[in-house]
Amino acid sequence: MVRIALYSEDRKLQQLLSSALGKEFQILLESADGEIARKFSAGEYDVALLDLDTNHSSLEQRIAGSRRIVTALYPAVVLADDGLRSTAVELVRLGAFNYCRKPPSMLDLKAMLRRAHEGSQLKLKLKVMQQQLEAATSCDKMIGSSAQIRQVYDLVNRVANINTSVLVTGESGTGKELIARAIHNLGSRSGQPFVAVSCGAIPETLIEAELFGHEKGAFTGTVGLREGYLEQAGAGTLFLDEIGELSLSTQVKLLRVLQQREFSRLGSGRLIPLRARLIFATHQDLSEMIVQGKFRQDLYYRINVMRIDMPPLQERPEDIPLMAMYFLRLYSEMHQQTIDEIDPDAMKLLQAYSWPGNARELENVIQRAIIVARDNIIRVEDLPQNIQEEGIVNIDDYRPDGSFERQLRDYKIKLATNAVRENNGNKTLAARSLNISRAYLHRLIRVAVDEHFPEQEGHEAGTA
Repeated sequence: MVRIALYSEDRKLQQLLSSALGKEFQILLESADGEIARKFSAGEYDVALLDLDTNHSSLEQRIAGSRRIVTALYPAVVLADDGLRSTAVELVRLGAFNYCRKPPSMLDLKAMLRRAHEGSQLKLKLKVMQQQLEAATSCDKMIGSSAQIRQVYDLVNRVANINTSVLVTGESGTGKELIARAIHNLGSRSGQPFVAVSCGAIPETLIEAELFGHEKGAFTGTVGLREGYLEQAGAGTLFLDEIGELSLSTQVKLLRVLQQREFSRLGSGRLIPLRARLIFATHQDLSEMIVQGKFRQDLYYRINVMRIDMPPLQERPEDIPLMAMYFLRLYSEMHQQTIDEIDPDAMKLLQAYSWPGNARELENVIQRAIIVARDNIIRVEDLPQNIQEEGIVNIDDYRPDGSFERQLRDYKIKLATNAVRENNGNKTLAARSLNISRAYLHRLIRVAVDEHFPEQEGHEAGTA
């Protein structure tokens, strides 16, 4: 059954249409365009039928309301007498499906309502398919076979169909949004919207209006009703990136939404149920921000139900060849190039580089190399100067034995121990000088200690 919102005050017209259109259509009378908009948002209507008649006492108000319905992109058919033909045509230009003259031909009207409904359903399906395609494409970019990334895959699969909050942590460029999209795409919400929001990209004065939405006139500058991101996500997934950028006042409001599972638009007291699943991400240390008074502890416990840590690229160098070749195929095709290989020496430099920009930086480096390469292979000279310099420094006179992976690991250990020595044993400064995390530096030193001082368990090369 197609549910029709008849925008009119004429009960006789409602009765006539209900009888003439048959059981395929349910005709419900609505006299307020705001109520129609609310019920469309809640999924209670399929098509609006806008009744325009020169005999209406509130014709100007009815025309204005019809414009709001049409410009909000709700599927609509206009029913108008001959005196309002130009107005009906204008509404069609604004986005209405079609218009029918009064008195209507029931066969024509039935066909218009049916096609308006089918058209809106098709648009919805196309939108969902596009989101699924984007999600699937994004999941394909989660590439790797290292132990760290396999653990991430496992957690994503475990949490995909569990309706709980997820906190994704990791450095900028590691692919936190890809994890969120993978969770959405693999779960039961995959057919629903995926809405991604960067909290740090929205001015503090607008963040609440963007999240919760607002009614017309809620504050200076509002033109009309607007659904916020919480509402736009529907029964899908809302991904809030850089959650640490929210102000404390906004954190309080978000905490209440998570606790009560409901919210209201600015300027309205009507509560709207929260149907979306929320996934959060940050590159900041929220625990440290709690100590500094910049992040609420109660909100932290609410969002940190399931935590997934995305390791930086420098901690999983064995994934770099897979990712580099993926980007090579992607951008070679995009730029219509025939480059299909990376020289082994160039690949060694890629694996030895520290990647402060993580996967995003690797993607950019490969794209640049494709553009500057002189033939069908990426060579050392095609890589940026900083990568060449970082990989070449002292590597010629460092020749350990063993496999390539063993040599690469030993070279990183040498860099780490030298940095600790040069910073007088301070591992925090040493890690900063190498542009790596202190935890990763500690692991490199621990490997060296275990191999060279097996009898001195717990010995460390320097103290912080």
